[in-house]
Amino acid sequence: MKNIHMHKNYAFMKAKGKIGYNMTNDYMFRTVLQNNKGTLRGLVASIMNFKTEDIKDVTIENPIVIGDAMSDKEYRLDILVTLNSSATLNIEMQINNYSDWTNRSLVYLCREFDSLSHGELYENLKPVYQVSFIDFRLFSDHPEFFGKYQMRNVLDGYLYNSNFNLYVIELNSTDIATDDDIRSEMVTWVKLFKATTWEEIRMITKDNPSFESTAESIFISNADKNVVKRCREREDFYLEQEAREKEMAKLKQTIAEKDSTIAKKNSTIAEKDETIAEKNNTIAEKDALLQKYIEQFGELK
Repeated sequence: MKNIHMHKNYAFMKAKGKIGYNMTNDYMFRTVLQNNKGTLRGLVASIMNFKTEDIKDVTIENPIVIGDAMSDKEYRLDILVTLNSSATLNIEMQINNYSDWTNRSLVYLCREFDSLSHGELYENLKPVYQVSFIDFRLFSDHPEFFGKYQMRNVLDGYLYNSNFNLYVIELNSTDIATDDDIRSEMVTWVKLFKATTWEEIRMITKDNPSFESTAESIFISNADKNVVKRCREREDFYLEQEAREKEMAKLKQTIAEKDSTIAKKNSTIAEKDETIAEKNNTIAEKDALLQKYIEQFGELK
């Protein structure tokens, strides 16, 4: 086993050019985190701003069989993690922007938060974190690399409950990362996720040796034909979903344009009806005047 590892490490060190699938592909993301517990531990430590030694255990509660075909029920490749038996993290990689992430992420968080069995005390609820890695700007008027959201008082920000947490990491916003984001190594994680060449990955791990194991896992996973096939399927899935979204948007636009045309026609008809009504009123007024004249002076000769 040692010789195999050394062979793979040597191959990784010699690898050149474009990476087949990096960790922005949610299947590759899932594969690396599920197969490499050290990577999972390191990422969770960075998310929570913990020291690695403070993490006694991280367990994936919804594992999949890596490389096997996925069912329709597994369209979401979220990673449900129990941290030190005391908190739950739902970690997700989301590249496509369907303009509904705030609602969707809240739904995902609520599903995990509502975890009590019948008759169990509410005080037994554990903290839950919906952790979203997204490749788009969540709020156009509020750019932020690592946003952390909780339930707080509107007036003074007083914390209502610390068990309900939404964390959002924007992959394209490392340029506005804070010093804390850099110290926690979250910026390094994101750079590793988004690296597109093996040379770029080696440059990252050269300055950050603790990420070498993750980099090698990415390399090994890209050499697994079954994993690559599933990554391609995920890519196709999102391309098809994006195409459907665009088609729906076009259809909505067409419907809106037709509605607008109908509304204009209705407006024109209403204007014509109003004109006709005004003419009818004018005729009626003339008839009334004529009748009055007849009553006073008799029929016209």
